[in-house]
Amino acid sequence: MQKLLITIDKISTFMGQSFSWLIVALTFFISWEVFSRYALDHPHPWAFDVMIMMYGTLFMMAGAYTLAKNAHVRGDVLYGFFPPRLQAGLDLTLYLLFFIPGVVAFVWAGYTYASESWAMSEHSNITADGPPIYPFKTIIPVAGAFILVQGIVEIIRCVICLKQGEWPSRAEDVQEVDVDKLKDMVHVKDEDIAKLDAFVIRQEESRK
Repeated sequence: MQKLLITIDKISTFMGQSFSWLIVALTFFISWEVFSRYALDHPHPWAFDVMIMMYGTLFMMAGAYTLAKNAHVRGDVLYGFFPPRLQAGLDLTLYLLFFIPGVVAFVWAGYTYASESWAMSEHSNITADGPPIYPFKTIIPVAGAFILVQGIVEIIRCVICLKQGEWPSRAEDVQEVDVDKLKDMVHVKDEDIAKLDAFVIRQEESRK
């Protein structure tokens, strides 16, 4: 079971990391459009639509990845102090009452929007001759499906935690820097940092 959970974590991670490159493409695209508009006096009327679709795709496809890393925002002023079983019980209740119904509705509505958009070959009406948006609307149910699968994985983790009293492991990925761990890795102590600070200050004072 744990192997299956980690595999789904890795799939969500791969999808999130793959679509994260859209931010690079979006940065270059916006830069080019600004240059084209103001330097070449040749704006593209469809550029705004493409920017929205690129950012929307990035935002939606990052949902499962963020859930896999347990990184969605939560009001954990008290949550962080709870024992694992209480955390799992609260998470399980919220997943069953709100997450599953909400995401299922999201996938169903997204599928309806996408199918209608494909049926009419829908194009953006923000600008004249706007680009097609049916591929973009297809992302809605696809992203929702990934989030739903990852949510089921999180529910299974809650059940495991309730039984074992501790959270099962997750797939490793880039994490926020832990300063204390970083110090241990490079064998640096607080007093060494203080000595270095004092040395730098003395050097600056001697130059004045």
